[in-house]
Amino acid sequence: MRILIVEDDPKIASFVVKGLKQSGFAVDHFSDGDEAHTMAATTTYDAAVVDVMLPGMDGLALVQRLRREGVRMPVIFLSAKASVEDRIRGLQAGGDDYLTKPFAFSELLARVQALIRRASQTVEPTRLEVGELSLDLLSRAVVRAGQTVELQPREFSLLEYLMRHAGRVVTKTMILEHVYDYSFDPQTNVVDVLVSRLRQKVDREFPTKMIHTIRGVGYVLKGA
Repeated sequence: MRILIVEDDPKIASFVVKGLKQSGFAVDHFSDGDEAHTMAATTTYDAAVVDVMLPGMDGLALVQRLRREGVRMPVIFLSAKASVEDRIRGLQAGGDDYLTKPFAFSELLARVQALIRRASQTVEPTRLEVGELSLDLLSRAVVRAGQTVELQPREFSLLEYLMRHAGRVVTKTMILEHVYDYSFDPQTNVVDVLVSRLRQKVDREFPTKMIHTIRGVGYVLKGA
């Protein structure tokens, strides 16, 4: 899952970006509306967290412009303004939710997850299972054939992505877009390294391998 953060306050931005990355999201952060518009108009995001007060194009104008251009990603506005009128303006500008500062990260995370579920129009499972491999999205526990698999956040995010696309080939570019932020060079071998680390933890102790390389294309996870 890839999230866009548009926030000019360095402390709040760092707090939100760090928390979302630790929760397994790929995060792109911009501090002004103009830069954010360029990325949001050309990149697919699962959700966006947008501060209302921004240098240049403010958050309301940014979301209004994106909506006119047909960008439908769910948006949560952040603002120090808590009046009913301010919340209404945010929703009328195209926002899907409105959270006032200061806020608890756990609440922001819950709202982001709820918006993504709503946007996909599906009931978000709390557990993914492929063959003998299971992944719990709430406890972040991974188990294969009764054995616990300890994963780092980015490894967990990659496994979740592969499990959600089980049986289907995902390319390196797809993995970069959903597991890493925009600053990673697609020519680097970061995906190969990450897949190798995940294989060591998911497949090494088992005779039947689940993560397969499709040479020249990408990777696929198959049930054991």
